[in-house]
Amino acid sequence: MAGKFILVTGGARSGKSLFAEKLAERIGDGRVAYIATAQIYDDEMKDRVALHRSRRPQNWRTYEAPYNAEQAMTVAVEEAGAVLFDCLTLYTSNLLLAPDAPQDKELRFHYIMDAMNKLFARAKSGPASVIFVTNEVGMGIVPENALAREYRDAAGSVNQMATQYADQVYLVVSGLAVDIKKLAANWGKEDANG
Repeated sequence: MAGKFILVTGGARSGKSLFAEKLAERIGDGRVAYIATAQIYDDEMKDRVALHRSRRPQNWRTYEAPYNAEQAMTVAVEEAGAVLFDCLTLYTSNLLLAPDAPQDKELRFHYIMDAMNKLFARAKSGPASVIFVTNEVGMGIVPENALAREYRDAAGSVNQMATQYADQVYLVVSGLAVDIKKLAANWGKEDANG
């Protein structure tokens, strides 16, 4: 039996990862696999990674997967009760700038979406519940350069695709999580009956 596909989204420093970590611990019954997508290029990212590592229990199995996360997911969904993937927006950025990514913008978009579709399908097919953390990056000012706009658009498309796979979608704002997919489904039912 396949586990749940859960998406946790929100803004920067909203409490997404902390909420996802607690959720993974609860639904994984202590058997949690953590798929980390960050690459450390500066002190700021080094500090963020250190914070995340310090919060993880020692018994969690960690997979470093800045690329080819589908391979890590293949193993993790079979051995854990819950898999925490942190995060989709970093993974999107990694794919966007990958050495083997197509040079053409449209082909690059399809490359990213194909990789995500494979990742999500693999996550959905395993017995473990999988929690994906992502950022809402398109709710602010339009980025000033073409690459940043391409990234924002790709991240938004990835989040929409993840939502289609997801059983639950939590929006975290100021440390508070709300299941927005449940709200959206209820709104649709009320509208159809009203």
